[in-house]
Amino acid sequence: MSQHQPLRVLLYSDDRDVRSAVVAALGARPHPDLPPLEYVECATEPVVWQQLDAGGIALAILDGEARPAGGMGIARQMKDELYQAPPSLVLTGRPQDAWLATWSRADAVVPQPLDPFRLAESVIALLRGAAVSGARP
Repeated sequence: MSQHQPLRVLLYSDDRDVRSAVVAALGARPHPDLPPLEYVECATEPVVWQQLDAGGIALAILDGEARPAGGMGIARQMKDELYQAPPSLVLTGRPQDAWLATWSRADAVVPQPLDPFRLAESVIALLRGAAVSGARP
């Protein structure tokens, strides 16, 4: 994995505060073994699909509480419709919603309010897993 080329992370939420909280929690480089992250922030579902169709996304972080299109539905649709979909992490509204996120076939689930350590741990594991499997953008 190149230490110089940033990993593009799609970040979908209709709420600017949620997007800001994720970026603040992860920072530019959540682990020294990984390249820096480049965030592709999306506030609407059509922009999410434009970015996914363009390719080069290493990870999709999707807000399960976003409106009108929730991140769980987008995560499921990604798995159904995209060949070699990037790994996905769904942010749920509360810890008790983790069971519901299994329907979405998300690769990881993190509840809100965000715990920066839990979020970083999940993101690092997903990005390392993508690199190992060859799913590098």
